[in-house]
Amino acid sequence: MRIAATFGLNQIVSHGFGVFLFAALVPLMREDIALTHWHLATIGAVSQLAYLGGALLLGVIGHRLSSATLALGTGTISTGLLFTMSQVQDPLIITIVLATLAASAAISWGTIVEIISRCAKPEQCSTQLSCAGSGTAWGYGINGLLILVVVPSLGWQASWQAAAAFGVFVVVMTWRLLASISGDEARKTAGPATNSSADTNIPAANTIAAKKLFSVIINERTALFSCVICFLVGLSAMPFATWFNTYLDELGLPAALGGYTWGIVGLSGMVAGFVAGFIADRMGHAIALLVIFSGFGMCLACFIYQPSRYALIAGFGYGLMYFPVWGILAGWIRQRFSSTATMQISSICMVTSGLGGALGNLLAGYIREVSGSLDLVYLAITMVVLLLVLLMIFIICLDLKKNQAVTIG
Repeated sequence: MRIAATFGLNQIVSHGFGVFLFAALVPLMREDIALTHWHLATIGAVSQLAYLGGALLLGVIGHRLSSATLALGTGTISTGLLFTMSQVQDPLIITIVLATLAASAAISWGTIVEIISRCAKPEQCSTQLSCAGSGTAWGYGINGLLILVVVPSLGWQASWQAAAAFGVFVVVMTWRLLASISGDEARKTAGPATNSSADTNIPAANTIAAKKLFSVIINERTALFSCVICFLVGLSAMPFATWFNTYLDELGLPAALGGYTWGIVGLSGMVAGFVAGFIADRMGHAIALLVIFSGFGMCLACFIYQPSRYALIAGFGYGLMYFPVWGILAGWIRQRFSSTATMQISSICMVTSGLGGALGNLLAGYIREVSGSLDLVYLAITMVVLLLVLLMIFIICLDLKKNQAVTIG
């Protein structure tokens, strides 16, 4: 699990800080920087489009580049930009920095998928991917601590600086891990041939040509459903995270509640990463997805009924759903494709997630502007999650029919 733990640290930096720290700090940053609601909507949408661009770039040319170079490069870039966020005051520059962080995060996760898919045993693939993905949950938890501990005494700028310092540590740890993996692979290459590779019995080609990638996704059921799921996850999860602290502020609730909620998000995500991955490897990926989507839907229903009372419950459900979903989907795809092809398809999944997130944030900004409240935004998010639950039930029914047909045949 050393690989999963190290790349979990990368997720803290690239996603926990690079994608979500701004959402946690924005009510405090607005006291010093003139950020309007339309600035927030634009930042959310542009960041998601940048995430889309980074993922698409990785899907098209990522197989031509060294995974080690991509992992170290994205870690270094993210670390530098996190420090930059503590120094800038202009909304335009903030938008550019956050967009670059989002693109780097997308490339980072795709690289993690390739490395873990290549190195992990097939029966542990989803568990390790989910554990690595839950590093974002640890980032959420740390974000909550930054709000509660660092900001009151040192200001919001110190939070970005602390995140950058942690990024330096992670880059060093990643470099040491990749050097170890490279040495192990060199020894295996020099030794006797073996069939123990994680790619054994995978029928797909090692890579998918860029011009055939979209055709493969459209015609292969697992890949297609994974992309649809990611779109709906982006459509619901991204507006939830972007506007959550703003919604609590709109309701006149204390900023500390947002800090506690993000802490709960992190704690639930830490546990869900292992548990959901274990369920996926033992009971099936569709069952694991149904469990996490249903849990998030029930928590959201409580939240929209009484936000002030059930904010922590909403955070728990969000952590339960958001962090393991990426590892589960990557493990699901890995059952049908090689590690490199899994990285390519997972990158397109991130593209669809980015499209969903951009659309969701723009719609949230429009609804907020028209209605003057975010109440309808969170009701719409709940409806999207319900659609995810129904989609998973449909997929499970398809699998049951397929298994019955095979048994009868």
